[in-house]
Amino acid sequence: MATLVTFHAHPDDECIVCGGVMRKAFEDGHRVVLVVATRGEHGEVPDGFLAEGEPLWRRRVRETHAAAEILGVARVEFLGYVDSGMMGEPTNDAPGSFWTAPVEEAAEKLAAILREEDAEVLTCYDDYGNYGHPDHIQVHRVGMRAAELAGTPRVFQATTSQEHMRAGMVALAEATPGFPVPSEEDMAGMGKSEAEITTAVDVTPWLDHKRRAMRAHPSQISEDSFFLAMPDEAFRYAFGTEWFIRSGQEPGVRTDDLFK
Repeated sequence: MATLVTFHAHPDDECIVCGGVMRKAFEDGHRVVLVVATRGEHGEVPDGFLAEGEPLWRRRVRETHAAAEILGVARVEFLGYVDSGMMGEPTNDAPGSFWTAPVEEAAEKLAAILREEDAEVLTCYDDYGNYGHPDHIQVHRVGMRAAELAGTPRVFQATTSQEHMRAGMVALAEATPGFPVPSEEDMAGMGKSEAEITTAVDVTPWLDHKRRAMRAHPSQISEDSFFLAMPDEAFRYAFGTEWFIRSGQEPGVRTDDLFK
């Protein structure tokens, strides 16, 4: 048995980005540890969703533990930083925000967990945080440095294939009159080209767990959301492969496993 530590910015990111590899690792007999940088304080919820006086962060922490149980997570840790909000918002620079945290400080917190767990594998995000969210970019910076500090041998940067995503959008446009076909320029700010990606993990056997974990985050992922409203076939296409850049490995997509 080895240990996978998967590092994310906010509650719900874990199931969207790595839910399949987490459940796969669990079913393959590995230990799975989830580390979340913030408690998602600046997420949006519909009016009346929370109880009177209930802070959003408390609900999101509960949701994270519920999703973690579905995905086979043995340990959940929060680093204690505050959600920075979207890029350009005043919350980016608020005291305690993850975006303003010294990388070395945050990396040492994560490295301590990596050492405790004698982690074989760490996942973080690519250098643009998949789509430019400040906390996601910081997950990349902190995760990469923590792996150096702890000597973690396998580091995978979670990302998205631009080609795969665009092909899905084109297919949707062909089936939906009036749906705009995104250009390559439109996709430039989302994920990475497959020329940069090293690893594609087929997680279709665990899609039921992945979707159930998404449902465990109702404050952010409602039943009529993009993630849950799409038909099963579309969900399988969109979320049935999880994409990574393995640090130190030459680009060229391989269908692989994080532990091999």
